[in-house]
Amino acid sequence: MPEPSAPRIRTAVLADDEALALVDRLTWSPLHAVMPEPQPPHGPFFGERQAPEDILVAELDERMVGYIRLAFPTELACNRHVRQIQGLAVLDDARGRGVGRALLRAAVEEARRLGARRITLRVLGHNTPARGLYESEGFVVEGVLPEEFLLDGKYVDDVFMGRPL
Repeated sequence: MPEPSAPRIRTAVLADDEALALVDRLTWSPLHAVMPEPQPPHGPFFGERQAPEDILVAELDERMVGYIRLAFPTELACNRHVRQIQGLAVLDDARGRGVGRALLRAAVEEARRLGARRITLRVLGHNTPARGLYESEGFVVEGVLPEEFLLDGKYVDDVFMGRPL
């Protein structure tokens, strides 16, 4: 049996809009999403808050299987040395193949390339798999907002994590 291929990571382009919107819909879960489940009709993925250059996509065998969004945490000039991961999604059938880790490492390298000194993210307290991945890549918990969200009838912590670059 042939070895599974490694994910290929690249910057998104406008033509990825439909595929990214599909990944977004297929990966929605109360495990990691605070926004309501997307309902049809589905709008475009790219918009005022996210442009193709903010997104790194992962492909396996030339099929898009995930993405990570890297953005500024605020619009303040005094905060421009920090980048924040504001979304990471991997299709179920691509899990366990190193896609999330490859996307995370690529985002760290991209933030470094852009001159950032720190990279941060927020993760729901009950999202144990994501927290484990982030910790294994050097992110540490820097703060917790207890019971910040009410999801599926349960109160969930919002965990702030970060690491230097």
